[in-house]
Amino acid sequence: MKQPAVYIMASQRNGTLYTGVTADLLRRVWQHREGVVEGFTLRYGVKLLVWYEQHESMSGAIAREKAIKKWNRAWKLRLIEERNPQGRDLWSEIVGESSGAAGAPPSRG
Repeated sequence: MKQPAVYIMASQRNGTLYTGVTADLLRRVWQHREGVVEGFTLRYGVKLLVWYEQHESMSGAIAREKAIKKWNRAWKLRLIEERNPQGRDLWSEIVGESSGAAGAPPSRG
């Protein structure tokens, strides 16, 4: 799934939120889930992919990420609930769109 994307991860439903941007959503979410990313997501147990949006360009994705990061928490929760009302982990959705295995790190190729 190598396409620029903005994503929101959560520690649990309505838990701690993290907004990020990446060129490879599958790899980046795997890194968060496996705890190989030092910092905020590891410290607060933020491992559930609850929302993502793909973009045609990295500049568009970065602009969207910056805008979302300025939003208050209620707006972010509303954005998540519009697409994912159950607050479920969308990991299986992105793995299903990829040829990678769920338990293994996505390939770099």
